[in-house]
Amino acid sequence: MYSGSGFSDWEIGDVDVFIDDDGKHHLFHLIIPNHDYIAHAVSDDGLSWRREKNALWVGDPGEWDDDMLWTMHVSKNSTGEGYEMYYTGLQRRDRGVVQKVGRAVSKDLVHWIKDNQFGLPLKSDAPHYECYDNNPREWLSFRDPFKFVHEGEDYLLICARYAMGPVSRRGCVGVARRDENNEFVLEKPLHISYVYDDVECPCVVEIKGTHYLIGSIREDIKVRYWFAPKFKGEYHAFHANVLIPQGNYAARVVKQDGRTLLYNFYFVGGNVNTHRVMPPPKELDVDSKGRLFLKSYHLWDKLVKKTIVQKSFPQPKQILANPTGRFNEVENDNWILSCLSGYEIFCLPNPANNFIWEGKLSVEGMGKTGFVIECDEQGTGYYTSIDFENGFVQFRAWGFNEKDVKNNFIFDNIQTNQFEIPKNRQIDFKIIRYGNYFELSINGVVKLTLLDYRYNDGNIGVYTCSASMSLSNSKIHVLPEPESEYGAKS
Repeated sequence: MYSGSGFSDWEIGDVDVFIDDDGKHHLFHLIIPNHDYIAHAVSDDGLSWRREKNALWVGDPGEWDDDMLWTMHVSKNSTGEGYEMYYTGLQRRDRGVVQKVGRAVSKDLVHWIKDNQFGLPLKSDAPHYECYDNNPREWLSFRDPFKFVHEGEDYLLICARYAMGPVSRRGCVGVARRDENNEFVLEKPLHISYVYDDVECPCVVEIKGTHYLIGSIREDIKVRYWFAPKFKGEYHAFHANVLIPQGNYAARVVKQDGRTLLYNFYFVGGNVNTHRVMPPPKELDVDSKGRLFLKSYHLWDKLVKKTIVQKSFPQPKQILANPTGRFNEVENDNWILSCLSGYEIFCLPNPANNFIWEGKLSVEGMGKTGFVIECDEQGTGYYTSIDFENGFVQFRAWGFNEKDVKNNFIFDNIQTNQFEIPKNRQIDFKIIRYGNYFELSINGVVKLTLLDYRYNDGNIGVYTCSASMSLSNSKIHVLPEPESEYGAKS
């Protein structure tokens, strides 16, 4: 994970990752709230980061970007060797009303020089987009550039506003093409949703012949996507087009060795002004219906220090001492855990602070079941509810609140998602606990991805209520401690 924290715990803003030819990950991100420079960090695996020389600073007084720098995108330079960064700039004399897109170049991804060729900086303009004379909000969205090369031509995707329609529903994905005169020229929007105020951090990726447009939505702090058979085709949405559950934001994609990685940052606590952290990446893939889904990052396997199989687990302890709770070991790698009336939590000592726990979970009856992490002797900890009847999965903090005897409980639903209910009511699960990062995959699809800092010491296990569940073929892979991001580069 990476947070960029200094005086404040929420300094990291929108992120962009570029992977060089040697496989090194380069992270570029905003610094909130000042927006006075674009920071740079590097990683060998996309998990542990160290800060590098800052990439870019606001311009000198009078320059087009002398106030703030906003979201950027880094790619190989289309005109030859080296790299280019398209970024958002604001000017003091505009008092933040006007956003423009400019460019910087680098030979090594470390040392950057501003270089506004190609008709840049580019601004929002008629007839397709809002402009000075058509500005009902009194500020013009025109930011978050993303370069996409299609059939040998360079395009910039931009968070923009359509020139007409209800004020709060004009958010669109603008597009500019570099023409035969080698200048970026605005074209009609790539996609207009007709529903959102802005579509932030847009990006496009082609997977298995289909183009997927990804954007972050401020209204509900979610990342959504649309699809089209062609880059400039008509983009459509599936009945459920949320790509990452709530709290994850500003997602961007990068290709590596045939894989498509997705990076974003996470609002801890669900508030934009609280702790922001960039979690580990996920991988994008497409299912048989053409829908995007997230897979767990493949490099987790390389971190495993040792593996403990279920037949070597200690017998779980009943935390709540419910007399209707039962534990039966059918085989070494198959446990039957049940509770006829009320809850029971079956826990075993956590073998490591950081781990991957995977296996099979099945349930009988109409009751409740799920997992517990960092669960203490009073049942306080993290609960992951698996609703086999309605297809909901929830991650919550639940337990005793020692700070308020009049409201002496905590019950906080941190993140919710849906999953497809298998006919046999059995799932393959994978839980990752790495530092304060949590990830849950169901049948190979990442359904929960979040960070929380409340509980850091306790047991792991399962709970059941008016149901009988089976835990089988389970393994716990021990992971090392996450490296600190504050290690200075020598």
